[in-house]
Amino acid sequence: MTDKKTSRWKQLQEKLNNKYRLVIMNDTTLERKFSFRLTRMNVFVAMGALVMILVIGTTFLIAYTPLREYIPGYGDVGMQKELYTLVQKADSLQYEVILREKYMQNIRDVISGKDFGINTVPKPADSSKKNYDDLDVSTSREDSMLRQQYEDIDQYSLRAPGIQGSAASISNYFFFTPLQGVISNGFNPATRHYGTDIVAQRNEAIKSVLDGTVLFSTWTLQTGYVIVVQHQSDIVSVYKHNSALLKREGDFVKAGDPIAIIGNSGELSSGPHLHFELWHKGKAVNPREYITF
Repeated sequence: MTDKKTSRWKQLQEKLNNKYRLVIMNDTTLERKFSFRLTRMNVFVAMGALVMILVIGTTFLIAYTPLREYIPGYGDVGMQKELYTLVQKADSLQYEVILREKYMQNIRDVISGKDFGINTVPKPADSSKKNYDDLDVSTSREDSMLRQQYEDIDQYSLRAPGIQGSAASISNYFFFTPLQGVISNGFNPATRHYGTDIVAQRNEAIKSVLDGTVLFSTWTLQTGYVIVVQHQSDIVSVYKHNSALLKREGDFVKAGDPIAIIGNSGELSSGPHLHFELWHKGKAVNPREYITF
């Protein structure tokens, strides 16, 4: 058996190493143009090398050249980024169109003598259609302690807590923090910025700083969803750029009650935040002097 295998292997080697000559001749004159001396082994090696070169070249073209865009299953590398940019532009254009439509509708209502505050501005009740069931508006331990402290002060007093007559100073009040977050822009009357901008997480609840009555609760073109609360001693708190309003005009709210949801509404807004203003006797005051954010 071993001799047979050895003989077969020798025969195979001889066949692979047998030399052949490839001659190219002119069919008319029988003139020899080219001639090559080949073996089967040389042909197999040359074909294998050619296949390897083709495979490596094809892989290189697919991996490092734009030709892969024409191969089914491969896309443009920058297409996803371009699509994301186009989606952002489309959203911005849609938002601008909505604002323009509301603006034109307000102009038409003013010209026709209608009250655009009722007819064209969406009421806070419309925001109740949104689903905010997953929001946590429960009071924290710190909120409960502040509320208890506030109520204990008022327990044996015939006047409002910390107030000595109707002309008491605003510094005598204990203000509830409307929103815990990072201050992005402070109070600056020189630039007509009469409030403080607070940036917080999405869908955070905004709370009333004192007991009071809601004076204004609607949507405006520049400041979006706005809610204004009247408090004692001519104190007014203003909450702008909300995504939804939880109270209506005329509602009574207590300190710490959720009244709105943080948002990015209105032409003057550049990102999700709360623009909070505090007014006393018709003058804007710096909220950071009385409230810790």
